[in-house]
Amino acid sequence: MWKTPTIVSTRLKSDLTGSRGDAEDGRTRAIVIHPFKKAAPSRGRTVRSSLEEAVGLALAIKLKVIAEEAVSLPKINAGTYFGKGTVERLGEVVEGDGVDIVCVDTALSPVQQRTLEKVWNTKVIDRTGLILEIFGERARSREGVLQVELAHLNYQRSRLVRTWTHLERQRGGFGFLGGPGETQIEADRRMISVRINKIQRELETVIKTRELHREARRRVPYPVIALVGYTNAGKSTLFNKLTDADVLAKDLLFATLDPTMRAIKLPSGRSAILSDTVGFVSDLPTTLIAAFRATLEEVIGADIIVHVRDISHPDTEAQKADVLDVLNELGVQFGKGPAFVETLNKIDLLDPDLQEAVRNQAAREHHVVPMSALNGFENADFLTSLDGLLASDRDVRGFKLPQSDGAAISWLYRHADVLSRDDKGDFAHLEVAIAPEELARFKKNYPNHRITG
Repeated sequence: MWKTPTIVSTRLKSDLTGSRGDAEDGRTRAIVIHPFKKAAPSRGRTVRSSLEEAVGLALAIKLKVIAEEAVSLPKINAGTYFGKGTVERLGEVVEGDGVDIVCVDTALSPVQQRTLEKVWNTKVIDRTGLILEIFGERARSREGVLQVELAHLNYQRSRLVRTWTHLERQRGGFGFLGGPGETQIEADRRMISVRINKIQRELETVIKTRELHREARRRVPYPVIALVGYTNAGKSTLFNKLTDADVLAKDLLFATLDPTMRAIKLPSGRSAILSDTVGFVSDLPTTLIAAFRATLEEVIGADIIVHVRDISHPDTEAQKADVLDVLNELGVQFGKGPAFVETLNKIDLLDPDLQEAVRNQAAREHHVVPMSALNGFENADFLTSLDGLLASDRDVRGFKLPQSDGAAISWLYRHADVLSRDDKGDFAHLEVAIAPEELARFKKNYPNHRITG
C-alpha cells in the first residue's frame, strides 16, 4: 500500500472476509478515511502517520478496521466534505464489505455527517466523535465521567438536526392561546440543556473537593511533578517505573484518561508527588480541551512539568508542537512559570548513531534527558535532574535544635530537605536545604531556635 514516503492518495486496503457485525469475533467492522489537502501545511506530519494514528483511534475502541485510505482533496464539499466521485466509490466499498461504521479523520459538520450517513446507509463518525467514544470508555473517576458526558452532550446538541419524521411540529398550548408546540428536536435540545446544567453543578462540587485536596497537599507541602505528552509517548510506563504503580500502560492511544498521583522519593531523599495525565493528540477538539481544563489544572499548578516525548516516532517534532499548543491554551509556556524537563523517551528503539546524537543534544541542553522508561535506561539521571531543579530555589542552612524539641525537628523533615544530621549531646545539628518561604514559616513557628548559614 505504501510505495513511497510521500503519499498523494492510497486506495482502500480491504479485508473482504466476514460480514456485517462480524460473526467471528463480534467486533464492529469499520473503515478509516483520512482526508487531506495537498496544499495544507502538515507541521512535519506525514500523511501515512496521520492515517496510522486515525486507525489507532479506531482500534482503541475495539473496532475491526477492515480498510483504510488517505484521500487527497482538491477542495472541501460543503454538503458531503468529499467530492461526488469519492463519495460514490467509498459507498461501493461500504456496501460490498458490509461496513458498520465509517470513521472520517476530520471534523464534519452536522449536515455533512447526516448526508454521508444517508448516502452510504451506515453510521458515520468524525474525529471528535471518535475521541469522545474513547474517552467515554476510559473515564473512571467521578470527575472524568462527568467531564466526558459534558463534552459529549455539547457535541450531541450540535448534531440535533431535522431529519426524522417524529420531529414534525405538533399542536400545543391551552384554549385560544394555543399555538405551535415545541418540536421533538426542541424538546431534545431542552432536555440536553437541562442535563448539561446539572452536570456543571455537579462538576463545581467535584472541583471544589479536588481543590481542598490540593490545598491539603500544599500544606504538607510536597512539590508536584506533572507528566505531560502526546498520547502513547510512554508517560504511564514512566509513572509506573518510578512509583511502582499499576496504571494502565499499553501500546494504545489514550490508555490513560483520569489523572493519577503518587508520592516518590528523589535521590536526595526529598519527597515529591508525581502526576500522570491524559495524553494529548493532534487536532484535539476544542470542546475536549475546555471539558478537561479542570483536570489539567494539576499541570498548571505543578512545580515541574515533564514533557515525555517518543523520540523514536517519525513525527516526534510535530507531536511536540501539538503538546505545546495545548499547554499554551492552558496558559502554560516554556520559560514562564513552572520548570520544564523534556524527556526523550524510547531511546532504546533508535539505532546507535541516532542514540549518540540524542545524547549529544541532551548534553548541550540542560533541561533535556534521554531515557527508556520501559527498560530503565538513564531513569536515574532523570530523577537527579528533577532533584536539581527542586533544589535550585532552596538555601542551605544550619540548625541547632534541642533533642527534646521533636516537633521542630519533625517540621524540618516534612517541609525541607535534611541533608545531614549530627546528634551531639542534647542538641541535633542539621544541615537543611529549605525554601525561603519555609524558612520564614520556621522562624515564625520556632523563634527561639538557632539558625546558621
